[in-house]
Amino acid sequence: MQTELQQFSETTSTESFALQNGKLLKVRLDQVTIQAKLGSMVAYQGDVSFEHAGAGGMGRLLKKAVTGEGQSLMKMSGAGEVFLADQAQDIHLLHLDDDKVTVNGPNVLAFDAGIDWDIERLKGASGMMGGGLFNTALSGTGFVAVLSDGPPVLLDVASAPTFADAQAAITWSGGVQTSIKTDFKMKNLIGRGSGESVQMAFSGQGWVLVQPSEGRITMPTQGGSGGMLGNLSS
Repeated sequence: MQTELQQFSETTSTESFALQNGKLLKVRLDQVTIQAKLGSMVAYQGDVSFEHAGAGGMGRLLKKAVTGEGQSLMKMSGAGEVFLADQAQDIHLLHLDDDKVTVNGPNVLAFDAGIDWDIERLKGASGMMGGGLFNTALSGTGFVAVLSDGPPVLLDVASAPTFADAQAAITWSGGVQTSIKTDFKMKNLIGRGSGESVQMAFSGQGWVLVQPSEGRITMPTQGGSGGMLGNLSS
């Protein structure tokens, strides 16, 4: 049996973020603080501490309260290795070099010490969607780990007019502009529409990553099922 299990041996990568496999992320801590999705820790080795991460300022706290956007995060610090996952969803690594990406909040798994975050409103969404459509902007230098519910597709925005469902578009690059495209017709008002009357429109230079799902419905955690920090409020 031991021989059969060797295929699951821990990766020897020395990067701060490395994929153990497609659904499990290994983070190496070396006296830095990494932020990750609350309750995403599945195992760790070493001297590692965890604490709830606040919004990091009154401005972002107010944005989270008003918009409902922004992931509930935990801080991980110390020296050791932490393994992160979320419902066995697929994990994808991006490395930013003084750059920016925008991510749908539920699709943020973790980001490096050199990455900062903020909440931004989608252009053209205010008033149409009960106050607007908001996403999490990540900028700086370091790794960003994002989740997808199944294998995604990477679309080149510059190659053709590009549109996606707001929950399916999980992340896009800094050179991409977004807006809302609507297709309201009389048949939509009488219940004979396609159900796809509002989409996100992407333009400019760059890419958008789209998952084959409109997002998972997650049930509130009870007891200790969300990990050691699963019962902390956002």
